Amino acid sequence: MTKMLAVYKKELKTYFTSVIGYLFISFILVLIGIYFTSYNIGAAYPKFEVTLSAGTFVFLIAVPILTMRILAEERRQKTDQLLFTSPVSIGRIVMGKYLALVTIYLVPIVILCFYPLILRQYGEVTLGSAYSAILGFFLLGCANLAIGVFMSAVTESQVIAAVLTFLVLFACHVTEGISSFFSETAFTSYAAFVVVLAVLTWGLYTMIHNTFISVTIGVAAEVALLIAYLTKASIFEGAIQKVLNIFNISGHFDNFINGILDIQGIIYFLSVVIVCIFLTVQSIAKRRWN
Repeated sequence: MTKMLAVYKKELKTYFTSVIGYLFISFILVLIGIYFTSYNIGAAYPKFEVTLSAGTFVFLIAVPILTMRILAEERRQKTDQLLFTSPVSIGRIVMGKYLALVTIYLVPIVILCFYPLILRQYGEVTLGSAYSAILGFFLLGCANLAIGVFMSAVTESQVIAAVLTFLVLFACHVTEGISSFFSETAFTSYAAFVVVLAVLTWGLYTMIHNTFISVTIGVAAEVALLIAYLTKASIFEGAIQKVLNIFNISGHFDNFINGILDIQGIIYFLSVVIVCIFLTVQSIAKRRWN
């Protein structure tokens, strides 16, 4: 724990001795401040949660900027070799770095907590609903930061890490719109899964560079999928929408906006964080054995 704390302090100091940390904090506060001034002050609208809902796209820009260097830069400078020989476990190093990011993110969140109190000076404000939205906004940001950390771990280029993070977050942001393009028929879902399996097979090949194993697994998966479709096609009806909903990160923020302390949403955001941190550790560990 002490060594993880040392990593945390080092990373936190790095962000506050450079412009990136301040840029991240300022960008969030300025953007939310613009919406707050327009919606809540200018239009005298008492619901701060609407302002947060409108400002969720801030993560598409702020998160890639903040997370792009956290692991990619070390890999480019070859200082990631220290991770492989360090007495500290890779998991604790990654957690220390991630918690430093969350701490920076907490700065604008704490400031945002005063906004509903400001509104209350001018009229009736439902504080429970407002702070529920702030909690959801915080968890949404934590999930996005975890995705950014993972993207930074898979490349040595900060620019590529930032672009990958933006693309993934953008895809998650518009997942609901993408799902509407697909019909809910069984064949549509089946066809989509066939394409996904083909892409996953190619991804497996790029990881293990073994054609026989990759093709065998891919063909077996496609055959199993075909058998399932021919046996019981009804299970494929609307399946693509259900799968895409898993990646609809912004959609799980909706209940918080409506003043609901969504336990399922909290579990979802925490699950995204855990999965991304796990994948980050595995990505680094894979390079160690290589």
